[in-house]
Amino acid sequence: MSVEIKVPTVGESISEVTLSQWLKQDGDYVEMDENIAELESDKATFELPAEKAGVLRIVAQEGDTLEIGALVATIEEGKAPSGSGDQGDKKEAPVQETAAAPKSDTAPQATSEGAPKSENYATGTASPAAAKILREKDIDPSGIKGTGKDGRITKEDAEKAEAQASNAAPAETTKPAVTDGSAPASSGERNERRQKLSALRKTIAKRLVSVKNETAMLTTFNEVNMKPIMDLRAKYKEIFKEKHGVGLGFMSFFTKAVCTALKEWPAVNARIDGDEIVYSDFVDVSIAVSAPKGLVVPVIRNTDSLSLHAIEKAVVELATKARDNKLTIEEMTGGTFTITNGGVFGSMLSTPIINAPQSAILGMHNIIERPVAENGQVVIRPMMYIALSYDHRVIDGRESVSFLVRVKQLLEDPARLLLEV
Repeated sequence: MSVEIKVPTVGESISEVTLSQWLKQDGDYVEMDENIAELESDKATFELPAEKAGVLRIVAQEGDTLEIGALVATIEEGKAPSGSGDQGDKKEAPVQETAAAPKSDTAPQATSEGAPKSENYATGTASPAAAKILREKDIDPSGIKGTGKDGRITKEDAEKAEAQASNAAPAETTKPAVTDGSAPASSGERNERRQKLSALRKTIAKRLVSVKNETAMLTTFNEVNMKPIMDLRAKYKEIFKEKHGVGLGFMSFFTKAVCTALKEWPAVNARIDGDEIVYSDFVDVSIAVSAPKGLVVPVIRNTDSLSLHAIEKAVVELATKARDNKLTIEEMTGGTFTITNGGVFGSMLSTPIINAPQSAILGMHNIIERPVAENGQVVIRPMMYIALSYDHRVIDGRESVSFLVRVKQLLEDPARLLLEV
């Protein structure tokens, strides 16, 4: 008796997913609740567990787009391989080897005829890592002899085939240059590869274009002298980490400053819903994180009620989950305001795009020592440009500029954050 494995319901607004990767091969024995595949929606990546122990029979292929409830695979009743079975299975092996021993002189003949009896489903099948390499380089797996167990194509086999294809490519590309004098030969490699857009990347593209087309987005800029915060961090970072178990970074200061400023300028924390503007009396800050499969924006709930160390712990936890593709739908849903830090990649200045349906986003940038005028003298200070992109339908210029100036004041005098003045 077999059990059908179907795409589970992963969220209210999700109607389809993409089968991004098989973690097991067709014909493998799997245990109950063992993860067999990864499913990717437009919001997150999910692991698909086996609903019973048995032999896996794959139905859907990597890259397929599947609707909720679609058949992914079946699991047939079967026993684990002898290598992981009980002692009874192990006792049968010597008997089989003894019985087959007299026929050993005929084995070479069967092999030379190209039809060895040892072939099974794994022969000529590429492992997930090998399949990815072959697919990206457009190499036919049928021409590769697998060296893995039961003739399976391993990652090393795929890499060798890739190297052979690369070595053969220059010889093929030079032939037209010799026979056709109308086009000059190009020097160096000119390789191209095509990769299907993931569900997450499609959604990111769709939402960004939608924001640009459907909002009246403007950006206002200011600069912050980061010396007070840097001096404070240098003085207390060791004590802070020893007491709270987490480092004291810039993100907690910016988040705390944003929460204070949002209370004073509530329109920046609002959003449009149909014909109404919704004002929130709480602050849920979304933190933009660059994950392996694209940009994700996990949310820190009730950020306005958190201390600096609580904010730092939440940022570290969510960023780690994002990079490990472990974020849940709930952790990425909602948010009233977004902070993005392009400075970690060296960005000097940018105009961040609003994270809809929110009305504003704050962009942090690289810290650069620059000459500035201070008390009538030119001094060198670590300066950061900050940018606020906002929806002019909700937020007026006075509110956006005043909000950003307030954030600047709080950051340049961190004591204000503690005294709330």
